Amino acid sequence: MDITQFHAAFFEESREGLDAMESGLLGLEAGAGNGADTINVIFRAAHSIKGGAATFGFAAISDLTHLLETLLDEARGGKRTIDAAATGVLLDAVDVLRGLLAVAEHGGQVDDAALARAREGLDRMLGSDAAADAPVDGNTAAAGTDGWRIGFRPEPSMFMSGNDPLRILRELESHGPVQATCLDDRLPPFAELDPFEAHLAWDLMLPGSVPRGVIDEAFAWVEDQCELSIEAIAPAAPQAAAVPVADADASAATSRPASEPETSIRVAVNKVDALINLVGELVITQAMLRQQSTGLDPNTHEALLGGLEQLDRNTRDLQEAVMSVRMLPVEFAFSRFPRMVRDLATRLDKKVRLKTQGEATELDKGVIEKIVDPLVHLMRNAIDHGLEMPDERRAAGKDETGTISMTAAHQGGHIIIEVGDDGKGLDRERILRKAAERNLPLPPEPTDAQVWDLVFHPGFSTADALTDLSGRGVGMDVVKSNIVALGGQVEIRSSKGVGTTVSIRLPLTLAILDGMSVAVGDEVFILPLNVVVESLQPGAGEIRTIANDARVLRVRDDYLPLLNLREQYRLPQSGDGAAAANAATAAPARPPIAVVVESDGRKLALEVDELLGQQQVVVKNLEANYRRVAGVSGATILGDGRVALIVDAGGLAQHHSLPAAA
Repeated sequence: MDITQFHAAFFEESREGLDAMESGLLGLEAGAGNGADTINVIFRAAHSIKGGAATFGFAAISDLTHLLETLLDEARGGKRTIDAAATGVLLDAVDVLRGLLAVAEHGGQVDDAALARAREGLDRMLGSDAAADAPVDGNTAAAGTDGWRIGFRPEPSMFMSGNDPLRILRELESHGPVQATCLDDRLPPFAELDPFEAHLAWDLMLPGSVPRGVIDEAFAWVEDQCELSIEAIAPAAPQAAAVPVADADASAATSRPASEPETSIRVAVNKVDALINLVGELVITQAMLRQQSTGLDPNTHEALLGGLEQLDRNTRDLQEAVMSVRMLPVEFAFSRFPRMVRDLATRLDKKVRLKTQGEATELDKGVIEKIVDPLVHLMRNAIDHGLEMPDERRAAGKDETGTISMTAAHQGGHIIIEVGDDGKGLDRERILRKAAERNLPLPPEPTDAQVWDLVFHPGFSTADALTDLSGRGVGMDVVKSNIVALGGQVEIRSSKGVGTTVSIRLPLTLAILDGMSVAVGDEVFILPLNVVVESLQPGAGEIRTIANDARVLRVRDDYLPLLNLREQYRLPQSGDGAAAANAATAAPARPPIAVVVESDGRKLALEVDELLGQQQVVVKNLEANYRRVAGVSGATILGDGRVALIVDAGGLAQHHSLPAAA
């Protein structure tokens, strides 16, 4: 058998195991949860990684994980305490294991220096006290024990998890002679036999010289996928070996009740994306059928129209169900920050606690992947420049341990993610001075919100000295542009001496868009609804022409660049020749409509011919299917089969900002 076909599952499960180890170690350090249970979870993750790495021949991974496992086993047996020093060594080893996994998966060069440091740290800990040399209770034979009797009954689904009972029996046999009695009472008739289910059970006998810890380790991978009992046999009662498992004394056995069978499966992301794309095509086809049926007589075609309404409901339900497959808890983004907070706090000699809320809030996988980098930057800013040093906090009457909060919550069709700190807050006067030095435009009496928005200007910073971590405002323009690119918005709230909160508003998914459809000549365009501010019909004298023939629209007391979408996309006039002449004499042209959009802090008025209405559209990647088009962020297919382009309001606003001379 070519076992390389299972590599992908091993790498994915190993990364999840390392995440569980890191989370557990950080939890132990913070004193959260049950210590014994957490250590057991960490141990099992290390044991699983070691076993898989040994199976696939990844020696460096299995060797390093074996050292981890040994240290953790001592902690499980109560012979060692996982203190701050041990946590640091174990976390370093987890980092090295991540690098070794990456090399095994993608190739490359192993960081031998980091690997040597990790091994040295673990070896030093294992040899640093008597616990390393002293026998651990779980790894010694039980005093006065003549042998072990084990009842092992796998769940029918054990094979589906990649576990093989035969491997467990062979592992036990490597530690001593095994007497095995096979129990076939669950074996069905041959005609009903399912080769993918485990039907057999075993009654096993091992000599007393085999350590109990070795037995526990052999079954560690499957203890939640079987009925298992392990009983020590006293020398005076060796005949107990013949007693069936079902009649064993439950009070003397260590029992692990069977858990519910696994109810989830691993599916490649590209398969999910293909399914979502097919459902999108179904939505488009359904819209076409709905449009074609608008002229049918409801009395004559009652059954057909009723079926189309039912199809509409079913399609909408199917679309929501399939989209939910890509929805993941935002915890996938939040989970990397406890480690980062710990490391940065240690590096900066600050005391920081991290509080998270709403980790179960779901968000599209694509959005989660793209929001991580902005969140990392905001977190670094908050720790490096938001929170004061412990002595400063004490002098200000605060707890010397600063608090960073990360929260997520649904709000309508969006998700709100906030990163806050209880530090010194933004300095309004200092920001205004920096803005004046750089000649940044500001109204006469700016509000706090307008002042805080200044930090989003490229290169803006109030820091006296930049660090290699962050600068309050340095790179914030990139943070905002990344969020805007996702169709989101970002704002800052701050109070001096109290703290700062950055609030991010994001769409739940990138595959469906709420849009306003507008007509320009014979073409239809989609304006993302989240950038639309208002629509209006300009009156006489409200449109003016300034330098370079640029046009501006007066909206109340403000002048906005006015862009004609027909000219922007170089569309022909509706009709030509005699038809155009007849249309011109038949009726005067309708006055244009202006739609005001705002993106990345810039406002722009777009001149269109008609507003068609609001609708949800399935977004298609134009660049992947055709090529990149300036001023266009994507495309969709309308109910009549035509392609409608989705306007990139941010790109248009950036390239048609109001000249300073205006």
